[in-house]
Amino acid sequence: MAKTVTLIKGDGIGPEVINAAQKIIDATGVGIHWEVCEAGAEVFKKGLATGLPQETIDSILRNKVALKGPLETPVGYGEKSVNVTLRALFETYANTRPVRNLPGVHTPFSDRSLDFVVVRENVEDLYAGIEYLQTPTVAEGLKLISRKGSEKIIRFAFELARAEGRQKVHCATKANILKLTEGLFKKVFEEVASDYPEIDAQHIIIDNCAHQLVLRPENFDVIVTTNLQGDIISDLASGLIGGLGIAPAANIGDQAAIFEAVHGSAPKYTGKNIINPTAVILSAVLMLRYLNEFAAAHTIEQSLLYTFGVEKIFTQDLDKASPLTTTAFTDHVIHNLGKETNFWKPRAYKPLHLPQTKDSTKTGPRKNLGIDVFIESSLNSEDLGKSLEQIAHPSPFYLKMMSNRSVQVYPAIPGIKTEVIDHWRARFFIKDALRSIGDHDILELLANIGETHAWMHIEKLYEFDHILSFTKAQGEI
Repeated sequence: MAKTVTLIKGDGIGPEVINAAQKIIDATGVGIHWEVCEAGAEVFKKGLATGLPQETIDSILRNKVALKGPLETPVGYGEKSVNVTLRALFETYANTRPVRNLPGVHTPFSDRSLDFVVVRENVEDLYAGIEYLQTPTVAEGLKLISRKGSEKIIRFAFELARAEGRQKVHCATKANILKLTEGLFKKVFEEVASDYPEIDAQHIIIDNCAHQLVLRPENFDVIVTTNLQGDIISDLASGLIGGLGIAPAANIGDQAAIFEAVHGSAPKYTGKNIINPTAVILSAVLMLRYLNEFAAAHTIEQSLLYTFGVEKIFTQDLDKASPLTTTAFTDHVIHNLGKETNFWKPRAYKPLHLPQTKDSTKTGPRKNLGIDVFIESSLNSEDLGKSLEQIAHPSPFYLKMMSNRSVQVYPAIPGIKTEVIDHWRARFFIKDALRSIGDHDILELLANIGETHAWMHIEKLYEFDHILSFTKAQGEI
């Protein structure tokens, strides 16, 4: 039975590379029915601010699989990136970027036998895009990491390792500095790893991971990491094998999977018939494996490798002397369907099982210890601190400390002179640890602060299961 796939040709060079991949897939005889839909620049121009018509959303919901060309985010009209909107709407939480040397594509790492996958959490972290200007000169971005989101992507990484016969999963975090957010990701990784005893699970600090990707990239098998860091190291990894023009990608979620190249729409090359379709072709291979069409995926992959490695045929971005057009290169790949190479050991791919997460609801005891109040003020630390102490004096709270850019400035640390800005964190603790406080106590304190100072944000300071739920400032005791 034919499988229906939503096909979004994209902007700029998108139609050219998508047409190449579509033509090659059809030539294998695999049962794919294409449902062509619109998204991107042309939709923006029609006046739809999202760039994503309801018809396209309905198609992806119905088919659950899409192959997509690059989409541009126009400047001066439209709203958010359509790429980001697609990931958010369908919660494609798992971004996967395979990294493997291609024959004839020469890089400093061509002889290193690179074969690993970067698995990037695709929904949370700073990419949630929750930002504020707290003062005219200080911006804040909220880094959101959840237990459930972490478990989903980490289990996905282990399931991917199983499906592809891989032996090792590295979890790359900045948990040495961001002990609660990145620390939660690391903790969940260590918990989940016990469910996959046959796979070697290792934690690595993200900056060391980047370092090792340049020194010894062949030591990696699967790397799972948070959103922003995954964005960075996946591009780094594609650079090891020749760049974004040959780097495939998949965005996979419970509702849908969207397969795409990660390169841009390259408008200056539009219509010139010289663009390299390899990244989209390899993304289509990932799509076929996701659909359990392993034979067709193998046939296309081997044909592409034969074209590169045996015939030594490349597009102009990989060989400046090549006269080959996009369509001519596509025809070569089709001509080579069914041919096998002896220099690329195929993996015994198995169906990928999407993970089931456990109930992450926490029901342990919690205790409110106080609040952090973020204040805009041009006062110096001594004057502001004394003012806040006086304001808090009749309340159930006392001022424990103030920090500026995360360094304690009040009470001053002897011998330390810190350059400050107009953005302060004032930490108030409860005077009587046995007393319970309510929101009315907090609101009364905020009202009293607001009579003298401009506050813009608060955080409640909890203890969950007898463990502090907040970090201390630098220098705070």
